[in-house]
Amino acid sequence: MRVGIVGAGITGLALAHYCRERDVDAVAFEASSEPGGVIRSSRVDGRVLEHGPQRTRLTPEIEALVEDCGLRSDLRTADTDLPLYVYVDGRLRQVPFSPRAFLSTDLLSLRGKVRMLAEPLTEGARDDETAADYFVRKFGREAYHNLVEPLFGGIYGSDPAEMPGKYALQTVKKMERSGSLIRAAVNRRLEGKERQPPVSFDDGMAQLPRALSEHNADRVELETAVERIALDGSGYRLETEDGSRTVDHVVVTARADVAAGLLADVDTGSARALRRLYYNPLAYVHLYSDADPAGYGYQVRHDEPLRTLGVTWNASLFDRDGVYTCFLGGMENPGMVDRSERELGRIATEEFEAVMGADAEVLNVTKHPRGIPAYDGSWTAMADVNLPDGITLASNYAGRMGVPARVREAKRLAERFAESETTAAAEATG
Repeated sequence: MRVGIVGAGITGLALAHYCRERDVDAVAFEASSEPGGVIRSSRVDGRVLEHGPQRTRLTPEIEALVEDCGLRSDLRTADTDLPLYVYVDGRLRQVPFSPRAFLSTDLLSLRGKVRMLAEPLTEGARDDETAADYFVRKFGREAYHNLVEPLFGGIYGSDPAEMPGKYALQTVKKMERSGSLIRAAVNRRLEGKERQPPVSFDDGMAQLPRALSEHNADRVELETAVERIALDGSGYRLETEDGSRTVDHVVVTARADVAAGLLADVDTGSARALRRLYYNPLAYVHLYSDADPAGYGYQVRHDEPLRTLGVTWNASLFDRDGVYTCFLGGMENPGMVDRSERELGRIATEEFEAVMGADAEVLNVTKHPRGIPAYDGSWTAMADVNLPDGITLASNYAGRMGVPARVREAKRLAERFAESETTAAAEATG
């Protein structure tokens, strides 16, 4: 089997790597000169800045890739017990991750805590409700407002009230198999399952995709944009500026609008649906500050008088020499990315100083007009995506978000291709 991979982000690179391990012929094509897709890191004044994911978790799959690429000595691991905060009613309040912390937290009143503990008595997620409807029904309005809305919504830069449960609650539904979310969390603790630590690398998150690209250099073609996907007999033809390649299976890892353009000649209906998907625009403002808090950072409750969505404390997590990453924009304020870098820097600095009580200065501003999938009402368009056999969408809009989920999907695809190849070989020999 010959596999053509469109895009050398983490999904495409991991897929090329796993296909190599299973002797599946696969090549990833990347338009950019740098691999990694949304994972981008740089240095400003010697400090590492992340322009995409700020960290990942050391899952077994990620750890295996680290070993395969010889990155163990470059791995930076954060403490799993570091606190996370929500900015509520004018100050930072710690998110409870243990029964003791839950009892003592000031994020919830006594009544709010009692209501939250009634969660096991509620019904599971329904496809006809929004994420907000679900969480209010499960945990009560206070817990939703102070905890779930800023934390769950912060993952996507979205308002959970605009997120259809059918698309936004897939992970939650898996957790509910034990009967309730609280029971799942308690069982995990009783079984002694440790939380996988947050990790990054000495040169930032982009060090992993760069190493994967180098490790599989003969299977990754950088600066080679796929301009069109066309039918070719029983397979497909990937057309690039430098020529074309015929494959049996195409895996598209590109952003939805890019994928739509490539698939227009193969499946007009699916391409039209993909163009309807909305991405939340985000701006990242990297600050330098002498503030020295310990923790992951904080999210901001939606009704607070701040325009900052949240702040990652890179300095605390990975000893990033005073670096803090502020996030602005998202579903509630998409026009933020249209503001000047100077204005964005001013807003982030003033609000950081107000929350943290420490001076800060701007290191860098990065704008992402198409930041992350919104999982809003536009996502109903996915019901109209029905690609023909031999084409697979493997991206954060077609599956789960996050580096671990992208790597797991790549591994499953490689295993599927290897099994198909084995089956075809067995049938050919009688």
